[in-house]
Parts: sequence; structure tokens; C-alpha cells
Amino acid sequence: MDENRNWPELAIENDGETFAMLHLMTQIVGKVRVALTPWSNHSWHVPLYLTARGLGSSPVDHPDGSFDLEFDFIGSQLTFRAIDGATDALALESGTIAGFFADFNAMLARHGVATDIHGVPNEIPDPTPFAADDARRTYDPDAARRLWQALLRIDSVFKHFATGFLGKTSPVHFFWGSFDLAVTRFSGRDAPEHPGGVPALPDSVAREAYSHEVSSAGFWPGNADAPDPIFYSYAYPEPDGFRAAKGLPEGASYNTDLGEYVLPYAAVRAAADPEALLLDFLQKTYDAAADAGNWDRATLDCALGEPRKVRGYA
Repeated sequence: MDENRNWPELAIENDGETFAMLHLMTQIVGKVRVALTPWSNHSWHVPLYLTARGLGSSPVDHPDGSFDLEFDFIGSQLTFRAIDGATDALALESGTIAGFFADFNAMLARHGVATDIHGVPNEIPDPTPFAADDARRTYDPDAARRLWQALLRIDSVFKHFATGFLGKTSPVHFFWGSFDLAVTRFSGRDAPEHPGGVPALPDSVAREAYSHEVSSAGFWPGNADAPDPIFYSYAYPEPDGFRAAKGLPEGASYNTDLGEYVLPYAAVRAAADPEALLLDFLQKTYDAAADAGNWDRATLDCALGEPRKVRGYA
């Protein structure tokens, strides 16, 4: 097998400090899009996206000219690129979040794009403001690179899965608040108001994000409190019968604490065909949500897309 197609090992006991530091750094970068980009439905204006070198913002509009930001995990740096040709970079390395925050703001200011971002992490209990987070943290470039390589494999499968749906669906995107890669399908119907209560997240954001019925799936690399990297799938609102999915792949189960179906990353990595196993998990859990929720599957569902084949035409 081509080495670049392998699914890398991820282990919180070895990689957790890097993932935790990267979580906070992606929040700092992602908040620039929040500050400068008009609000889009379900907060789709704020995520990061997989690139050939890491995670990128995509172009961000600014009165003095667009720019983008990219976590380059090959070069171990955060890059700034403006449409006038200006470039800049910060090293991704061990240190403090306060130091990274100050250096990042200075880099933006050098190019006339200083922004007044919300300086406190989201979706983290009892968050420490970035500017006050002076704890020394470890950043391992190899751990970050392996996470990116895993996300690349997952991104490919999620995008293939997304082609099997004709209704409203999200892009495949990386939410820095929760630090996960996700893709979401919509039934087309309104949902009951979300109760809110997500740590360090305005209830209005959660309620707007879940304003319509969804079947959502994603990947989360874990943290110190829940160390196993997992794939997940849930429905909001959860319909009666959702927990009775049929034909789940080996290793998948419904987690009552999370209210989601889960599949360990390790099970996918160890499979003879990881892509097929993950795709099966995505499809079976979507089937459970759509069938229990009485979605109009005859209208919404379709066969998975194929290269060079126009949908619906020979």
C-alpha cells in the first residue's frame, strides 16, 4: 500500500498535549473569520478546511484586500497569504497560548488586518482567556502531522458519503470550537428550539445551528477526559427508534452518555478496508435517523457519485 494512504496511529496518551494546544490555536485563527465574515446559516462561515498541507481558512474578505491563513503541518508553520502577494508565517512549536496569541495578532497587524476577536475559547469548560494562558505547552510536529493525515483520509470518505444525498447538506468542514471534522444532512423540516447549554458558547449560536432537523456525522480525536478518537453520528431531534439501527459494522454502538452512535478510530484503522467500514457506519446511522424520523427518502436520497459520471445521465 502507498504509505501516504495509510491511516496513521493516533493516541491521546502520546499526542494529547499537541492536540490540546492545536485546539486553542485553531480557535484563535478561526475567530478571525467570525470577526470579518457575514454570518452564514449554521455557522458555516467559521470552520477550517482540509488542504494539501494542513488546515486552511479559505479566503477571508477584508476592506484592504482578502487573505487566507493556513496551518501548514508539513512546514510546521501558520502561514498568512494576501492577494497583493504579501506572505508571513509563525512557527508551530512548543510554548504558551498567550505567546502564540500575541505573535499572531502582531502578524496580522503587520499586514493591516488587525481584528478585535473574542479573546476567550469556546466550547471548553472554564476557559482561560488566550492572553492570560501562560502555561507552557508541548507541540509535537509529528503528532500534528499524523492528525492532519488522518483528517485527509476521513475528509475523502465524508465527501464521498455526501454525494449520496440530494437535499441540503453541509460542506465537510473542521469546527475549531469542538475540534472535529463534520458533515450534516438536513430533512428540510424545522426542529424544536435547541436547549443550549454548550460550555462557553452563546445559546443563540447553538439554537441557530440546530434550527432544522439533521443527521450529522463526524470525527473527534479525543482529549484527556475522553481519550479514544471516535467517529460519531447523531440525529437532532433524536426520533423514537433511532437507537435501533440495523446492521451496524463491528465495533459500532450507541453511546447513551453522548447520545450518539460511535465507532472507534482504531477499529477503522485496523480494518482491511477502512474507507468501506467508515462509509458503512455513516450510511447505517443515517438510515436509522432518516427512517425513524420519517424523512422523504425517495426525494432526498440518491446513489453515491462517481467520477466523470453526470448524475441521472448515462
